[in-house]
Amino acid sequence: MRAFPWNNAGISRQNRGNVVPMMIALKAATPQLPRTTAVADHVVAVDETDSTNALAVQMIGDGSLTLPDHQDGELAVAVVAADRQTAGRGRNGHKWVSQPGRCSTMSYAVRIPRAIATDESVNGWLQMIAGLVTLDALNGMIEEYGAAPNQPDCSLELKWPNDVFCHGLKLGGLLSELVIPPSSGTGTDADADDDVVIVFGVGLNLALGACRLPTPQSTSLQLHVSGLPSFGEMRDAVAERQVEGFRERLVKFIADPKGQAESLREEVKAVCWARGRQVEAHFTDGTTLTGEAIGLNEDASLILRTQDGTDHTVRTADVGVL
Repeated sequence: MRAFPWNNAGISRQNRGNVVPMMIALKAATPQLPRTTAVADHVVAVDETDSTNALAVQMIGDGSLTLPDHQDGELAVAVVAADRQTAGRGRNGHKWVSQPGRCSTMSYAVRIPRAIATDESVNGWLQMIAGLVTLDALNGMIEEYGAAPNQPDCSLELKWPNDVFCHGLKLGGLLSELVIPPSSGTGTDADADDDVVIVFGVGLNLALGACRLPTPQSTSLQLHVSGLPSFGEMRDAVAERQVEGFRERLVKFIADPKGQAESLREEVKAVCWARGRQVEAHFTDGTTLTGEAIGLNEDASLILRTQDGTDHTVRTADVGVL
């Protein structure tokens, strides 16, 4: 989270009274999540941490946060929430900037079979599921409170592989991490039938004003939707739906990964922001690839068609529109 610098030097005595309330408003407070607590198997809420994902991973590793083994038709979901992150993380080492009382920072931990989590032919869909769960939760909250978009083109979409977009701007980001719980063994000798834990970090700008956006490419839900409830209500209502969404979607995916992959592919197509656009993929080795985003492969990788008509498979990259 970015901390905004406040310096009283040079501020007149007359204006200082206007600064103090804003400083108080930015102070972190422990999230109140009654609706989420009612549906989740476990909730950890703190006012501040370095990263909710890092805290979840640490607690899983030391055994202070446990989830029951996966059972057919059932899935436990734990939530780790903070009002302020001091070192929020995004994909490929990027920082996630957010502010207390305005941005939701949550991590959702689930136990799934190791065989699915490590199968490269299907495990890319776990990230896509997290994105769909997030869209469902946001849209469900908006509908519940009778809120409405300010413009017809303010629908929520996913920018492959891990961003929530609104009106062509980044409203949120997702980060998934695999964790080996203490009871599952370690290394390559572990039983392939063991469960592992996937931690899905979800950061959402819900109530940021335009002057507080961290970058020109970012946005906030309240800038596009009218009639929203208070930030605390929004955060809890969205998190409640995310718990239920992860549980429902992952139970189906675990039962039939290949079949669900094809269904998810069609579903993502309808909300894929990059599809049909000219984009540039930036790879971790510093190289780039430019072309039209055609759609997704069966393993959830992106299909990028270059000007010569060649289709390329993109599995790990930051993708920006030209």
